[in-house]
Amino acid sequence: MSEKSKLNRARREAQQEKQAKKVVEINILESYTACGDLYHLGCSCVMSGLEIERKFLVRKGDAFKRAAFSCSRIRQGYMNCADATVRVRLRDDKAYLTIKSRSLDGGLSRYEFETEIQSDEALQLLKLCRGGLIDKSRYLVRSGRHTFEVDEFYGDNEGLVMAEVELESADEEFEKPEFIGMEVTGDKRFYNSHLLVNPFSSWRDTLPEEYR
Repeated sequence: MSEKSKLNRARREAQQEKQAKKVVEINILESYTACGDLYHLGCSCVMSGLEIERKFLVRKGDAFKRAAFSCSRIRQGYMNCADATVRVRLRDDKAYLTIKSRSLDGGLSRYEFETEIQSDEALQLLKLCRGGLIDKSRYLVRSGRHTFEVDEFYGDNEGLVMAEVELESADEEFEKPEFIGMEVTGDKRFYNSHLLVNPFSSWRDTLPEEYR
């Protein structure tokens, strides 16, 4: 294949990828505007792009707390939208509205939009969320070039501790802290939105002892 042909092929592939991303973005925004309660907010939705992350269970103990350089309290709920996940979150004194597409690559990646909103707006939106709220503390732990977000859950999900690490690509290598255990990327039982309707307390005995 000539250099010119290779260049033309690369351009076509780049254009196809751009068009595919645009389709996903349009679908998310259509889902966003389809939720009437959100449509009237008038907040600007900021795209944060493709989110690639892997999720793990954390072994028993407080090793992750000793290793953490930051901790915050999070309360969040989910609004009823058919084709996207719409999350309202209070994190300490800040509030966020987040819209995520359906998972890609078996739960490894998905497109995400997020915007900061006023705390009083978030409190009103949380009243509209279905199935109650997720309550948890988030610890940040550095490991090599990456930062793990470790969530310790309360309420009906007490006893569950999960860690996530965000990556630049699906095959990016990273260093695991010692407290990281079984990978659960793509397992819907561990999605926060699923934990509202099927809390950890109802199926914790299905996991090995070191994770409950």
